[in-house]
Amino acid sequence: MDSPQSEYSEEFLELVKSIKNKRAQVVINYIFENGFITTEDLENAGYSHAPRAARDVREAGIPLTTFTVKSTSGKSIAAYKFGDLSQIQANRNAGRILFTKDFKSRLYLLCNGKCSICNTAYEERYLQVDHRVPYQIGGDLGLKRVYSDFMLICASCNRAKSWTCEHCENWLKIKNSELCMSCYWGSPEHYNHIALQEMRRIDITWKGNEVKYYDEIRKLATENNIALPEFIKNLIIPPTNPEHSV
Repeated sequence: MDSPQSEYSEEFLELVKSIKNKRAQVVINYIFENGFITTEDLENAGYSHAPRAARDVREAGIPLTTFTVKSTSGKSIAAYKFGDLSQIQANRNAGRILFTKDFKSRLYLLCNGKCSICNTAYEERYLQVDHRVPYQIGGDLGLKRVYSDFMLICASCNRAKSWTCEHCENWLKIKNSELCMSCYWGSPEHYNHIALQEMRRIDITWKGNEVKYYDEIRKLATENNIALPEFIKNLIIPPTNPEHSV
């Protein structure tokens, strides 16, 4: 009987052999055996953050398609299978080049020790180097790095960016780097869309002594039976505006 890998090209199998990331290997091998892998399967394998495991595979150069299936309890959950393998581009998606400590430290100084998305201050070890243009679209084209092509973001914002990008039409079909750079997730300092939608966004983190103010605002929002984001909007935009009336 043929092995599950026999239907794939030698080029693809060679790329798979070159991948050393353990999470990526778990995803790939499971798809080889079963056709797809679910978030439930990943949790059973010990990986609570399934999108991160899927991203490891994509960053190694293998396209994945996300779809929905039912879990063993009947709940709708995400699943992943190989996408269009003709999209594999050896010169762009042969795996990331690691960032040096000096490179990250320089970015840390440039961003004043804060996440570039939510503007929250973190120790350097808690921030992650992020391609402004997602790796899946821009790739790594060489050893030379330009600081302006990267930013540091916290784990929470990294997850939010990953989810949004992976469901964006530009990620799925268009693959235009310029569109990424005019998006909130690529250039939070100056942008004109969020995943091709005409939207604006503010990420605010309340930290330390500021938490008491957050609690007070949340309490007022609850008392007025208004969702917290809408309540904060009404503090800025007078409720006499029909579009933002309570």
